[in-house]
Amino acid sequence: MTLRTLLQLVLTVGVCGTFGNVWAYDASPYAPGSTDPCTPVYFSAFTPTPFSAEKNNVEVAPKSEFSFLASKTTNWPTITVKIKEEKVPVTVTTITNGYLVKGKLPESAKGRYIRVEVFAKGPSDCDKADGWLLKVGN
Repeated sequence: MTLRTLLQLVLTVGVCGTFGNVWAYDASPYAPGSTDPCTPVYFSAFTPTPFSAEKNNVEVAPKSEFSFLASKTTNWPTITVKIKEEKVPVTVTTITNGYLVKGKLPESAKGRYIRVEVFAKGPSDCDKADGWLLKVGN
């Protein structure tokens, strides 16, 4: 092997090693180990229990009350509940571990399956959406 071939080989390996590291660089500002500014928001304890053909095939009455819990990290004024694209009025009460949200199903939601859609923002204006399915009787 000549000196020239050896230098070309060393130069090629060095350049490939450099580009390999550059391509492996994660340009994301929230790479592992960094702090994500979106503090998670959680919804839980959905009542009435979500409809399930296997586990809970119960019908609820029209105008029934519903409720759920929102975590402490929820920006409570941003909590919105919609059923069939119709905004539903809710009351939000502060409790020890977050917020208790209560409302009533609209009269128009009867004799069908509906999804109670829940939206809110966290402390850094990060969106959170969730919800549950209900079967409403006549």
